[in-house]
Amino acid sequence: MGYAKVFGAQTQLLSSTTIHIEADISRGLHSFVIVGLANKSVEESRDRVSAAIKNSGLTSPKQHNRKVVISLSPADMRKEGPLFDVAIAIAYLLAAEEIVPHPDFHVGESMFLGELSLDGRVRPIKGILPIVLHAKKYGFKKIFIPFENSDEAKAVRGIEIYGAHTLRDIIDHLSGTAYLKAIEHGTEKVFSGTRQAVDIDFKDIRGQDLAKRGLEIAAAGKHNVALYGPPGSGKTMLAKAFRHILPPLSFEESMEVTSIYSSRENLKGIVHEPPFRSPHHLSSTSAICGGGNPLRAGEITLAHKGVIFLDEFPEFKRDAIESLREPLEEKSISISRAGGTVRFPADIILIAAMNPCPCGFYDSQSDPNVRSRCVCTRQAIASYCKKLSGPIVDRIDMWINIPKVRIDALRRDDGFKKSPAEDTLTIRERVESARKRTLGIKTRNENMEMGAEAEIVLQKSARELGISARRYGRIVRLAGTIACMASSQKITEAHILEALQYRPATENY
Repeated sequence: MGYAKVFGAQTQLLSSTTIHIEADISRGLHSFVIVGLANKSVEESRDRVSAAIKNSGLTSPKQHNRKVVISLSPADMRKEGPLFDVAIAIAYLLAAEEIVPHPDFHVGESMFLGELSLDGRVRPIKGILPIVLHAKKYGFKKIFIPFENSDEAKAVRGIEIYGAHTLRDIIDHLSGTAYLKAIEHGTEKVFSGTRQAVDIDFKDIRGQDLAKRGLEIAAAGKHNVALYGPPGSGKTMLAKAFRHILPPLSFEESMEVTSIYSSRENLKGIVHEPPFRSPHHLSSTSAICGGGNPLRAGEITLAHKGVIFLDEFPEFKRDAIESLREPLEEKSISISRAGGTVRFPADIILIAAMNPCPCGFYDSQSDPNVRSRCVCTRQAIASYCKKLSGPIVDRIDMWINIPKVRIDALRRDDGFKKSPAEDTLTIRERVESARKRTLGIKTRNENMEMGAEAEIVLQKSARELGISARRYGRIVRLAGTIACMASSQKITEAHILEALQYRPATENY
């Protein structure tokens, strides 16, 4: 009796795939069948679609003795979620000739997305940004989405985007009786956004000046950091303050990060702040690096272009710690399962916090500010530290000792008011300036020049300290960042000596 075809899409991991939604109506007793490897939520759409069509002022499929077949192809790809509701409804109405498109409207150039409520309202869905990017890439001229997803979708230029409140809005637009207004596209400047409020400011952290200097270097050069020291010394507070000195994401980075988060949750707009992820040390290896069924990105990928903070680092499972080797080196992580291999992006800054021993007071034996004394046996300390393998230790650029702060340094007296610590905004400005200089070196595809004296110091230190080739390269890169922060044109002896201070210097690590 009738046939129609429209287009939808589905996110698959971090990418999207075009889905062909076909409707065929023939004579026979009433039946409404959805084929194409659909899961339960897709199969249930026949009831949502039928009720939404009826409550939109049209005839429900259940009121006719017709055989309705909805095909979702490619048929060998599993279809999940309610995002096909709108496309199924439009395909059925076109096949049943309940609506006739306006001559100027070309159905084959449009894509339809959205979940339907029983009263015909269009509900928001996940994965809008990667789908809209996909639609633009493959030549679709128009895309109809839930209005609540508009703030996320309008970042994509070069395609007409229509936000619909109800199914009736889309029907009227197709038939030409009333037109939806295309969503106004934003600009890169609009999506730079305002920075989120600074909840922990560097000026409020008393003492730990060496740690603050180290974290500023790490932010400028995107170096991985290990903070070690006794409990209560401020490791967690420093890590949380660190995210606020990072520069905002560029427009391209925002699109990339938003696509990752969009595939997992409904977003209210574009992500323009570097992500900060802090998984618990009891998290599984799959939760950290990705996996599961269906396959999903892990915390490492969710921290892409941002920070992953691993508190109580040695307490994480050995497999989870070792899974960091690839992303810290390659800036991506490969997940292999029976169905194939997937590579997720993972350009992260690792901030690891740990105690020097299980009780936390190993390095405090001679510190008069610490009354607690280490009660760990040598075997317990060795077992605790052996959780970090040599390759992991080598991949951490900076090891920063966080001693316990003296109590008198916490007083809010006049001395502190006269010479206050630098605030986060001041440090962030220096970081952004240093980032621009380091980026200039990378875009010229060259390393910063090293002075002869600096070369001699580095070679001598590498021999005497037994520094590995990987550690050697990281020291040079770290010294380059320090030089850029000092607006120096080459790496000097002072830059090498400061970089060497951040090597793992304790007997445990």
